[in-house]
Amino acid sequence: MAQNLKDKLLDAALDHVVFDGWSDETFLAAVLDVGAVMADARSECPRGALDLAAAFHKRGDQQMLAKIQETDLTKLRYSEKVAALVRFRLEIIQDKEIVRRGMAFFAMPQHAAEGSKLIWGTADQIWNALGDTSDDVNWYSKRIILSGVYGSTVLFWLGDTSESDVATWQFLDRRIANVMQFEKLKSQVRSNPLLKPLVGFADSLFGAIKAPSANARTDLPGYWPPRDTRNK
Repeated sequence: MAQNLKDKLLDAALDHVVFDGWSDETFLAAVLDVGAVMADARSECPRGALDLAAAFHKRGDQQMLAKIQETDLTKLRYSEKVAALVRFRLEIIQDKEIVRRGMAFFAMPQHAAEGSKLIWGTADQIWNALGDTSDDVNWYSKRIILSGVYGSTVLFWLGDTSESDVATWQFLDRRIANVMQFEKLKSQVRSNPLLKPLVGFADSLFGAIKAPSANARTDLPGYWPPRDTRNK
């Protein structure tokens, strides 16, 4: 299958990112390398290097999903599956310096929102791949927590000099264990009769929050349905 222009530009850009970062210089060099007309390149990537950096991250997500399809995870516990998918996502990356440059790029105030969106997208892909069916506030909490786990693991991984990144995988396991402890605590709180009034109040407060749906506004990550449609 022939590559589209954005894929060609991204492949060419990767040869320059290590030296020039995700920059205008890298974007221009990629355009020249593939022999593209600048107007066409801008049509595919109106934000220049930002669009290429985002495309690189999303390509990694797709490669992670492909690896999931090739791997038998049935014998793993749920927490182990989550850790495995995060590990898959990092193992796909062949050059840490490209990611390091990306972290610096998305740390810039004008790009921070896009960087957060991409990490959220990765967490969403992982939960969807694991068959998450939550459609309430848990949809958000799962992705918020996993985004934090993924982001902290990436930072640790970038500085990891251990053989085969073994220290990173140990760090990841500890973060997942922390999440599972939190989930256990939530379960204990909900089952405690003394806290039943508090749990009921929380349910009434957050119960109307819904995950994104085809009927919701497409420019928001979720929606709050009209009062007369709640609890029907």
